[in-house]
Amino acid sequence: MTTIVHDTTEAVCLSAEYNLYLKPIAKMTISVALPQLKLPGKSISNWEVMERVKGMVAPEQFSALRISKSTMDFIRFEGEVENKTVVKGLLSRLDGKTIKLSGFTDVLKVRAVENKVDFPTRHDWDSFFRDAKDMNETLPGERPDTIHLEGLPCRWFSQKDSQFPDRPSEEVLIAVFQTFGKVRNVDIPMLDPYREEMMDKNFSTFSFGGHLNFEAFVQYQEYGFFTKAMDTLRGMKLMLKGEDGKAVACNIKVTFDTSKHLSDVAIKKRNLERLKLQELEKQREEQKRREKEEEERRKEEERKQKRMEEEEKERKREERIRKREQKLREKEERRNLKKVRRQQEEEQKKLQMKIAMEERRLLLAQRNLESLRLVAELLARAKTVKQHQQEKEKAEREKQERQEQARQKEELARLQQLEACRRRQEEELRRVELEKQRALELQRREKELRDKLLSNLIKKSNEETAAVVRNPAGLQEASDPHCGVLEVLGRVNGLEPGDDKDKKVSESRSKILSKNDKREEMVKNRHNKEQTRGHSRRERSSHSRRRSQSHNRRRRSSRSPSRHRRSRGRRRSSSSSSRDRSWSSRGRSYSRGRMYSRHRSSSQHRNPRSYRSHSHHSRRHQRRSGSSKRSHSRRR
Repeated sequence: MTTIVHDTTEAVCLSAEYNLYLKPIAKMTISVALPQLKLPGKSISNWEVMERVKGMVAPEQFSALRISKSTMDFIRFEGEVENKTVVKGLLSRLDGKTIKLSGFTDVLKVRAVENKVDFPTRHDWDSFFRDAKDMNETLPGERPDTIHLEGLPCRWFSQKDSQFPDRPSEEVLIAVFQTFGKVRNVDIPMLDPYREEMMDKNFSTFSFGGHLNFEAFVQYQEYGFFTKAMDTLRGMKLMLKGEDGKAVACNIKVTFDTSKHLSDVAIKKRNLERLKLQELEKQREEQKRREKEEEERRKEEERKQKRMEEEEKERKREERIRKREQKLREKEERRNLKKVRRQQEEEQKKLQMKIAMEERRLLLAQRNLESLRLVAELLARAKTVKQHQQEKEKAEREKQERQEQARQKEELARLQQLEACRRRQEEELRRVELEKQRALELQRREKELRDKLLSNLIKKSNEETAAVVRNPAGLQEASDPHCGVLEVLGRVNGLEPGDDKDKKVSESRSKILSKNDKREEMVKNRHNKEQTRGHSRRERSSHSRRRSQSHNRRRRSSRSPSRHRRSRGRRRSSSSSSRDRSWSSRGRSYSRGRMYSRHRSSSQHRNPRSYRSHSHHSRRHQRRSGSSKRSHSRRR
């Protein structure tokens, strides 16, 4: 009988592989003394007394509570709880307490004691084997080494994924009880089909779905393993814990074997009896087989007799049918011979017509073959001619490709030269820019010096005017205070003083004004020209980058004249700068000569370059158009 276990805290693992555990048995015996029934027809309900007992132990609960004995004087209950630690608490709540039932004046006394487990001790098996005269303690099976187990569930000890889930396995039994020590031998009588006949039907054998529990014998090799197993199993029940966490337990009966079941003599005796029974079973099977074969032989002879009679009838019937068919066949053959003759004549005519048609087709095929050969010969000759032409064209193409590669190499070399020339031009342009900045700086300094000089001269002229006012002899000079200033300006500009001062003053004034105007105009023109030159240079650089790969030859061809022009422009700029310095030494303004030389040098540098770029682009366009025309004529 299995019960559900809710609390598995006290469980001890027996076999983790098969989820088997040992749980302590916590049972108690509860006796309720009944009063004397004085009134006839009045009774006490056992169910009511049981409910009162359950209420006395609340909130604890019994896992099982049943009536073991009921008399007129007392009712004895056997209760079981899940944990053994709860037993003492329940005994204190029940022992010596009283129950008051409705309708009764007397109270019911309750007595509760812990139930003693019926399990053999070491003294029991030691004294048994010591006092037994037919036991030899030196032989296995005749000494305390075998455990007799009863009430084991079949499903708990069956193989996993077995086709017989209700059939226990000796391998599983050995694996479970080998926890206590090495097992020598096991025996499950349920698995032996001859055990009933051998032992006069004292053992229950295995039948499909017939039994839920089985008994087994487990023999250990040493006495220590036996005692360890008995001590561990004392007061325990077997528990199975499922994969979902739920557990069930069942009570098993454990004793030591006193019948020498697994001794060598008993095993040999069972084996001999099994062999005898197997031999008897074989003889019975052989007798049944012979009887069956005899019956089969008799039935076969009867079938043969009937078959022979049927065959004779069938033969006679077939003979009649054969004669009838022979007559019909002869008549059909005569009719077929006539038909065959007619068909042969028709086929002869058709064959002659086919022969004539085949001869005609053969002639046409020969003519077609000759025409195909002629066409093939013509095509072969045309192909030969075409191959010669293709080889010539291929040679020409290879020659043109080599020329084009040589031309590309020349273009690459010229492009490199042109790139070097462009770098030199950029360096020259940077140098010119530096000279321009230096000239502007000198012009600014010159202007500052001129302003200082003019302010000093004006101060001196004012002082002289004041002196003339004080001196009557210098009255004529004081009448025109600007004459001194004009004279000083004339000296600064390189004019020699003469007798006609008015004329010189007017000329110097007009020259100063014209010089200032010219200077401003020259600065503006130079600024505009520099802007246009920078813009044209940027356009020229972008245009040259876009067409550098297709016009490298013409750029290298124009490289030598550009160098000549640049050198000539440098010579001119150097001669103009020397000429300007000579003019400044003669008395002219340094700034005018510097600006004039700068203007001339920049114009000399710019004009040849613009002219060169225009002529260069025109020549490049002509060459490109000519090369495109030549390539077009080649393709044609």
